[in-house]
Amino acid sequence: MNPPPLLPPDSSIRVAITDGPLGAISDAILGAASDASARGMVGARLVFEGIVRRDEGGKSLAALAYETYDPMAEQTLAQLAADIVNQFRLISLAVEHSRGRVPVGGCSLRVEIQSGHRGEGLDAMREFIQRLKQDVPIWKSPVWEGNGE
Repeated sequence: MNPPPLLPPDSSIRVAITDGPLGAISDAILGAASDASARGMVGARLVFEGIVRRDEGGKSLAALAYETYDPMAEQTLAQLAADIVNQFRLISLAVEHSRGRVPVGGCSLRVEIQSGHRGEGLDAMREFIQRLKQDVPIWKSPVWEGNGE
C-alpha cells in the first residue's frame, strides 16, 4: 500500500464511492468548504455534477451501471485527488462517485474544488475529470431502454 499523500498545508481531500445515484451535496463535501471559507482562504469554489443523459449515440438509455474495483478505486481516487491538489495548489478537493445503477437524470459524479483563484480551480477541475476517466478503475455500462425497463 502506498503511503498517504503529502498535501499542502491547510488543504483537504475527501473521497467517497456510493451505491446508486448521488443525492444532495453531502456534509462531507460542504464541511471542508465552510472551514476554508471561514478562514478567508477561498477565492473560487467549483462544483461539477455528472448527470446520466437519455440519448447515447441516437439510442435511449434507461440508466448507466457503474462497476468498481474496490478498494483500488477509492485508493486511486485519493491519490489522484492529492496529485491535483498539489499540482494546482488547491485548498480542497472532494469527490463522490456512484457504484451500481444510476437512472437517467441521476447524478453519478460530483467534484467540488476550492482554490485561491478561479483559473487554477478551472484548470484543476478539467484535469481531475480527464484523469479520473482514464486512470480510476470505475467502468460504466449502458442499460438501454426497452430491455426489460
